[in-house]
Amino acid sequence: MPNSQTHSGESIQTLVKNSVMRLAHASDTPHLDAEVLLCHCLSKNRSYLRAWPEHHPSAAQSLQFWALIEQRCLGEPIAYLTGQREFWSRAFMVSPDVLIPRPDTELLIELSLQHLPSNQAGKIIDMGTGSGILAITLAAERPLADVIATDISSAALNIAKKNAQQLAVGNIRFLISDWFDAVTESNFDLVISNPPYIAADDPHLQQGDVRFEPESALISGEEGLKDIRLLSEQARNHLKPNGLLLIEHGYNQQTQAQAILQTLNYRQIQTHPDLSGNPRVTSGIWNPA
Repeated sequence: MPNSQTHSGESIQTLVKNSVMRLAHASDTPHLDAEVLLCHCLSKNRSYLRAWPEHHPSAAQSLQFWALIEQRCLGEPIAYLTGQREFWSRAFMVSPDVLIPRPDTELLIELSLQHLPSNQAGKIIDMGTGSGILAITLAAERPLADVIATDISSAALNIAKKNAQQLAVGNIRFLISDWFDAVTESNFDLVISNPPYIAADDPHLQQGDVRFEPESALISGEEGLKDIRLLSEQARNHLKPNGLLLIEHGYNQQTQAQAILQTLNYRQIQTHPDLSGNPRVTSGIWNPA
């Protein structure tokens, strides 16, 4: 790690330039990474860096910045280094106990909002909530709704609770549960989940940010389909007639996800593409005969 004698007194412009060079072989976005980490250390936004390139951060700020740069060089995700990530225009606290929010997951929010009108006091449950991005966003966007967020991890649920408090969202409850095991309520308008869906031998687990994320939130048995199948099966006992199940899955799991829902007698089964055009979310209406 660069020492304080080498880097003390560097301007913002010089800090960015030198750190970009340091990150060049470790990141696909070295300039963005450098600016985000420097903004975090300075508690400023990126426009400040452009407005005050000759400003000299304090020695403590510079040391903190270079420590973060070295961690980034080792592959540590930016979201874990800054402790937050934006989702649906809100800043969420994250930690290594939870998955890092990704833009593709916003598709679940779009589909949920289409299903539940803003003037309807519906019931929503988010299974495996992690940092709470889905449950909290839906509770904020649908303030008349009653939202429950579940997770098997108490550490993850603590992060979700802090996010709800920080974002002043009150129409939400939290429950430790292994999928539906501890859920006693039913008649949900919407069951939503971004469950583990990666097979244990998937090479993507050794790449990028995923290397640092909790395996329990990523890996599922039966070639990544075990939790999707469990969720879909259990949700039938908790959805109201014509209630909607929404499940995120891998880009190559569309056929299997649809087959699971068909076997379980869901209706109007559809798969929806993400921002990159990949099949990302499969939905089904529960309409018991």
